[in-house]
Amino acid sequence: MPFWLTPGSLFPPLETALVRPNGLLAAGGDLSPERLVEAYRHGIFPWFNENETILWWSPDPRMVLFPSELRISRSLSKMLKKKNYEIRFDTDFSQVIHACAAPRKRQSGTWIHSDMISAYTLLHEMGLAHSVETWIDNKLVGGLYGVAQGKIFFGESMFSRIHDTSKIAFIHLVKQLERWGFTMIDCQIKSAHLASFGAREIPREKFSQILKELVNYPNRIKKWQFDNEYIK
Repeated sequence: MPFWLTPGSLFPPLETALVRPNGLLAAGGDLSPERLVEAYRHGIFPWFNENETILWWSPDPRMVLFPSELRISRSLSKMLKKKNYEIRFDTDFSQVIHACAAPRKRQSGTWIHSDMISAYTLLHEMGLAHSVETWIDNKLVGGLYGVAQGKIFFGESMFSRIHDTSKIAFIHLVKQLERWGFTMIDCQIKSAHLASFGAREIPREKFSQILKELVNYPNRIKKWQFDNEYIK
C-alpha cells in the first residue's frame, strides 16, 4: 500500500514507491499550492480520477527531454517555416487547460477534472504554471501547459484542434527554455509521441540528482514571453 499523507506530513522517500503500479508513492493529502510545489520539487506529481483519492507518483524510469537533444522531423520543420501561426505564452491558460481536459478519442474520461483545473489555475496565477499556445486567425488551435521550478519545466498535457499545432507549441517552448538556461523537461512517463522529439528514459535516481540542482535556481514568476515570436 502507498504511504498515506496527513495534513502537514512530508512525502516519503522516492525509493519507497511501488513497482506495480510503477511509481505510486503516496495517497491522500490535498492539491494546495504548497503541497504541489513540494511534490514537483521532489519529482512527484498527482494523477487520479475525479471523485477518487489523490494519488502521487514518481515512476522509474523517468521520461525526460534535454533541450539540446531536441529532434524536429522534416515534415514539422516545413510546417514551422510556413509561419501561418502565432505562438504565445500565458495569454489564455484557462482555455488551454480546459481544452487539455476534453475527452480524447477512445477515452471515456479525463484525469484533468475540476479539482485539478482549480489547483493548476491557482499555480498559474502565482506565476508557477504556464501555457504555451498556438493561434491561427486569432483562434486557439493547440498548445500545452506545465509547471516550472527553477530551471526545469514539468510538462502536464497538450491538445490540438488542428493537426500538429501542439507540436508546434512544444518545439517553440523547448527552444525558448534552452535560451533561458533550462536543461531538462520532465515528460513523466514513456510516450512514443515525445520520444519522436528526442525524449528518453533515465533512472529515477539520476532524475532526482539533476532535479535537486535545477529546482534551486530562481523562478521566472512573471508572465512568460518569447524572446522571438518565431524560431530562427
